[in-house]
Amino acid sequence: MERPKMAELESLETAAEHERILREIESTDTACIGPTLRDGRVQLARRRETPQAGREDAGNFLHLFFNGRSVYDGEEHGRFMEKLEARIRNHDREIEKMCNFHYQGFVDSITELLKVRGEAQKLKNQVTDTNRKLQNEGKELILAMEELRQCRLQQRNISATVDKLTLCLPVLEMYSKLREQMKSKRHYPALKTLEHLEHTFLPQVSHYRFCKVMVDNIPRLREEIKELSMSDLKDFLESIRKHSDKIGETAMKQTPLEGRSRPGNDGSGRSSMFLVWICEAQQQRNLDNIVSQQPRISGGKKSKKEFSASSELEVKNTSPMSEQDSGILDVEDEDEEEEVPGAQDLVDFSPVYRCLHIYSVLGARETFESYYRKQRRKQARLVLQPPSNMHETLDGYRKYFNQIVGFFVVEDHILHTTQGLVNRAYIDELWEMALSKTIAALRTHSSYCSDPSLVLDLKNLIVLFADTLQGYGFPVNQLFDMLLEIQDQYSETLLKKWAGVFRTILDSDNYSPIPVSNEEVYRKIVGQFPFQDAELEKQPFPKKFPFSEFVPKVYSQIKEFIYACLKFSEDLHLSSTEVDDMIRKSTNLLLTRTLSNCLQNVIKRKNVGLTELVQIIINTTHLEKSCKFLEEFITNITNVLPETVHTTKLYGTTTFKDARHAAEEEIYTNLNQKIDQFLQLADYDWMAPEPGGRASDYLVDLIGFLRSTFAVFTHLPGKVAQTACMSACKHLSTSLLQLLLEAEVRQLTLGALHQFNLDVEECEQFARSGPVPGFQGDTLQLAFIDLRQLLDLFIQWDWSTYLADYGQPTCKYLRVNPTTALILLEKMRDTSRKNNVFAQFRKNERDKQKLIDTVAKQLRGLINSHHS
Repeated sequence: MERPKMAELESLETAAEHERILREIESTDTACIGPTLRDGRVQLARRRETPQAGREDAGNFLHLFFNGRSVYDGEEHGRFMEKLEARIRNHDREIEKMCNFHYQGFVDSITELLKVRGEAQKLKNQVTDTNRKLQNEGKELILAMEELRQCRLQQRNISATVDKLTLCLPVLEMYSKLREQMKSKRHYPALKTLEHLEHTFLPQVSHYRFCKVMVDNIPRLREEIKELSMSDLKDFLESIRKHSDKIGETAMKQTPLEGRSRPGNDGSGRSSMFLVWICEAQQQRNLDNIVSQQPRISGGKKSKKEFSASSELEVKNTSPMSEQDSGILDVEDEDEEEEVPGAQDLVDFSPVYRCLHIYSVLGARETFESYYRKQRRKQARLVLQPPSNMHETLDGYRKYFNQIVGFFVVEDHILHTTQGLVNRAYIDELWEMALSKTIAALRTHSSYCSDPSLVLDLKNLIVLFADTLQGYGFPVNQLFDMLLEIQDQYSETLLKKWAGVFRTILDSDNYSPIPVSNEEVYRKIVGQFPFQDAELEKQPFPKKFPFSEFVPKVYSQIKEFIYACLKFSEDLHLSSTEVDDMIRKSTNLLLTRTLSNCLQNVIKRKNVGLTELVQIIINTTHLEKSCKFLEEFITNITNVLPETVHTTKLYGTTTFKDARHAAEEEIYTNLNQKIDQFLQLADYDWMAPEPGGRASDYLVDLIGFLRSTFAVFTHLPGKVAQTACMSACKHLSTSLLQLLLEAEVRQLTLGALHQFNLDVEECEQFARSGPVPGFQGDTLQLAFIDLRQLLDLFIQWDWSTYLADYGQPTCKYLRVNPTTALILLEKMRDTSRKNNVFAQFRKNERDKQKLIDTVAKQLRGLINSHHS
């Protein structure tokens, strides 16, 4: 029973729900049908959210169940569609009934509408005709009214335009003026115009678009003015960088020569004359060589008026600036004479002043100062970098110095014409850097100079460089200190040059006394070399000087060297004492090192002969005597007496003494060598039974050579000739003794010893003949005393006397050495087996042999006792 009731209840609920949905469909817009069909299911979902306890009402639950289901779910779809079709058929029947009921009225209405349409068409045609007629009649009026409207509109526009232009034209004129000023590079007036435009004119017309564009462009224009002024400054910096050498050249040309101090110029007689001769003769030549050969500027355009950055620049000047505003002014010769411009007058500094003032107005002065100093520091480093080949020519040094001078002339002018753009500390810093780099560069490059003329010109150029910068207030003491270093190098180059001069003189000399044929030649030579000899002057012509040609030539060259040293001391701001000391030190080096080496080389040459050596001794003697005249010469040109404290003395006497001693030693060596050459011709027959009756031919020739040689020694100092003769005789005696004692001579006969004695007697005869005057008594014969006593001992066979008196001061054979006697005695024993040496003593041969053995034994005893 329960189930049928529930089914019936469910069927009723479903039918009611379908009915409700159909009503909603009929009364709802077609776009909302979908939500209507789903609404029941949503309500069911909400009821499910609230829990139900127990079984309150089964009908309500089923109602909610069926309402929550969609009509498209399950079996309800078919039922709902059936009801929907039934409802549609009902509505169709009602519509048909209504149409049938109102059909006649509808037909009548359509008929009335057709009639109204015809009348409306007629009314439309009438209205159209009326409108056409009205249009035709009012067309001319419309045209006139349109023309009037246009005229009124134009009139209003013109009036408004005139009013607006009255306000805008001053702005445009001011802007045009601004552009013209910028174009003509009148940057500061342009800046003032821009300020006036911004604060006075543009606010009156600020609502116009072009004014807004102008206002927007004002920062850009200010920046453009800054850039243009900076561009001018860059052009100026580039220009002065390129023309620094020209500026420096002009500054160095204008450095006065009158203010330079000269050493020794204290008004004294010869000193003044010598200095005038040297200084004035070289002054113009040095200046022409140092400063470039370009013609001096005799006239030119005057530089533009300089003004400081703190002063107000003129704005009234509307003329465009010339192209030279950014750099060096053109200086051209003109017909009318004008004052020679200064170095700073060659430069137009207006770009610096303008740019400085503009940056100051714009509040960027520090930026400008920093930029200017940075750029100038960079340029200073470039200027101070010397070219690699600067040392090759003076032009390289000249251009280097000109650039440095030009740089600091510009900076000095900027320092004195601007307030704070550069300061003294900045200038001093640059100068310290320049001074150190310049001195380092000069030390490096001057060390390559080997030409003293180039070094001298460099010194003059450095002096001019220092004097020029000193005139601008820069300290230059370090440059003059460096010149003293260069002076040492100059001395070295002079020494090298004079070494070649001396070598040429010595090599070309004939080492013969100078012949004089007339008085003119005599006076000429005496004028070159201080020589006085009363006896020579009394001699008739032709006559000869005792010295050869290299004496006056060397003396003249020493004086030329002193002149060359003096040239370097010019303008160095040195005292007379310092100049004198410098010249004397250099001259000492010339004498003790250069000339001494040249003389030593000549003396040591292999092909030099005795005649040349003798002449060298004579020449050096006269040169030594001339040193006092060189002292006087230096005193005359420096006016410092040699007796003055700390005055350097000339050491030429030691040079010539050393050369003379070397020549003397070489003479002794040559004589000994000649003697040895003659002795090599000796050909003794040591086994000869009898002597030849006269001296050996080689020895006769040797004595003849010695006689002729010592005859040449007449002009030598007596002691030299005596020493040479004594040395030759001693060497001859020693060499002859060595001939007897040679190991190759194993046996010796008494006849050979007699022949040898004849040769020694010839030598003694030569010694007695006095080949060189000055020996007292038999002094020269004493050279052969050892040989004479040895020969007498053997020839006289006086062994008893020798052995009895040996060791006593009064011994007859005091100079005979027992060892030498034993050697010679050994050569004479046991010769009877081969050549019967003692044939003349045949009867007493045994006794003689026994005596020899006894003497030999005793000699050995003497030798042993002497050694012990």
